[in-house]
Order: sequence, then structure tokens, then C-alpha cells
Amino acid sequence: MKKLINQPTMVVDEMIEGFVSAHSRYVRQLPSHKRALVTANISRGNKVGIVIGGGSGHEPAFLGYIGKGMADGVAVGNVFASPPPDPILEVTKAIDTGAGVVYLYGNYAGDCMNFDMAAELAGMDGIRVETVLISDDVASAPPLEAHKRRGIAGDFLVFKVAGAAADKGYTLDEVVRVARKANEQTRTMGVANSPCSLPQTGKPSFELGDNEMEIGLGIHGEPGVERGPVTAANELTDRLLSHIFADMPLTRGDRVAVLVNGLGSTTYMELYIMFRRVSQILAEKGVEMHRSYVGEYVTSLEMGGCSITLMKVDDELAEMLDHPADCPMYVQS
Repeated sequence: MKKLINQPTMVVDEMIEGFVSAHSRYVRQLPSHKRALVTANISRGNKVGIVIGGGSGHEPAFLGYIGKGMADGVAVGNVFASPPPDPILEVTKAIDTGAGVVYLYGNYAGDCMNFDMAAELAGMDGIRVETVLISDDVASAPPLEAHKRRGIAGDFLVFKVAGAAADKGYTLDEVVRVARKANEQTRTMGVANSPCSLPQTGKPSFELGDNEMEIGLGIHGEPGVERGPVTAANELTDRLLSHIFADMPLTRGDRVAVLVNGLGSTTYMELYIMFRRVSQILAEKGVEMHRSYVGEYVTSLEMGGCSITLMKVDDELAEMLDHPADCPMYVQS
């Protein structure tokens, strides 16, 4: 499995250097830590700060979402690994305006530990930090244990809602409330049909047969819920949505935001074929599609496959999704 890299141990730092150079009007790298990135545009006073982060290899998440209406800063980890507390703390201090800071990240043990440590250290510096864990992956735990679920492509939609709330001047408690509501109303189910490979190994992260796919596989290669033969796109979409509908029933008149997310090497042709079927099924159910997103939002290096995310929206969540955003990897006017 071939990659365009120099030294495997330098891929993250060289990626960051290239990213900051390419998007200098959006992002700057803190001199205190090379893995700490913050907005290049100083926030107005008394704005709640939004800090996101996680492992590399999921680009455009997470560093691609720094900008107006989204995140104020990002802490970058190694490939598929949580950032340590130091860059998280440096980002927190750099973007705090006195209104407090919200941490948003996927529900993984390493991220929880390191962001919690950074929050404790920030508190010692007089910065109030609140946390919203993202847990949209229905394959990773049953409904009664939803607090154990992983955060995957739904990260993007929750980031969008929280970033908009902060940009609109919501207080810290209000940003936390609306971000948690967004997470509670978001469900994702994915499928993989080919593995990725870590730069350090160059070997597949898992194995699938030539005619196999795995439903529910995690974005780091965590085991899914079902492995079987590759099926047609319509049948696959039906199966993914059936898991989501079983977990979050929708009725006629409901509104949703839809995200069909590529995992790294899936063509837009395939993603739009999947989206076509999603739109057909929602129309049959009488569910309104408030906003739609198709493309690569949270990837897994060069993994093949995709995920489908539905967020059930009310007027408040719809307003947050409609709010303008301007980031290196996402722009909405």
C-alpha cells in the first residue's frame, strides 16, 4: 500500500506544516507547541471558545474545521491517536476570551483521558472548560449503553452546531446544551470494503476478502457488527438506514440533515449513488431533508467505504446548521 510521504515518523508534523502554509489566512501554529493550531482571526471578546481535536488520518477532520462558525482551535494527535494534554491546553489558553471553552471530540478512551487532563489544568489557570462527547456510531453499543458509543462522521455535524452557537453569542452553558442536543439527535452507520494502512507499517489495518464488506466497522478499524458479501448500493443503503431507523425512529413530517461521508478512497460517484437511495427512502417515509452533505468529512486514511449520518433537527438545530461557516475545508455562506 503506497503513500506519498518522506519519513513515516514525520508525516503528521510535515502535514501540519503544509496545511498551515496552504491555509495561513485561516490558521496559525502556536509557537509553544507544533501540534497546537488556532484561528488566524482573533475572536471578539466574550465569545465561547470551541476546541476540537483527535488523531491524524481523519482529514479534513479535525484541523480542516478551524474557522468562523466552527472551531477556534484544534489539537492534533499522531495517526489514529489522541493528542496529549499539552497541545490541548495550549490551544485552550490561546483561544479563551473569558467566556469559557467547550471541548468537543469523539468518545474514545485516550481522547477522554487527555482532554480531561487538559481541562483540569485549564481550570487551574482560571479557565472554565465544559466537554461534549460525540457518540453517534450506532454499531458500537446498544441503545441502553449509548454513552459507550464512538464518535465518527457525526463529529462534523455536532462541530457545526456548536460552532454556530458560539458564533451567535450563546453563553457557555447554552453552547453545551445545544451541542449535546445535536449529539443526542445524531446517528451514524458505516461500511468498509477495503482497509487502510498506517504510514509506519505500510500494511493493511485489517483484512477483507475480495468480495467482502464489513458493516459497522469503526474509523480506526474497530470490528463491526456484520461481515458478508459485497452488495448493490441500494441494498447496502437500505441496510445501513435500517440500523439508524431502529435506533432513532422517524415519522412523517420529521426533518433531518443527511451526511454521506467517504472514508478516504471512495469515489464521489459511489457516494452520490448512495445518497440517491437515502433521498428516495426519506421521501417514501415523508421525512424532509433540511440539509445534505456528500463528500469526505471524517476519513480513515485510504479506507474504502462510507457512512450515512442522520441528524433529526428542530428549529434551533436547523438554524445552527444554516449559520455561515468559513473554514479551510468547509465553507457555507
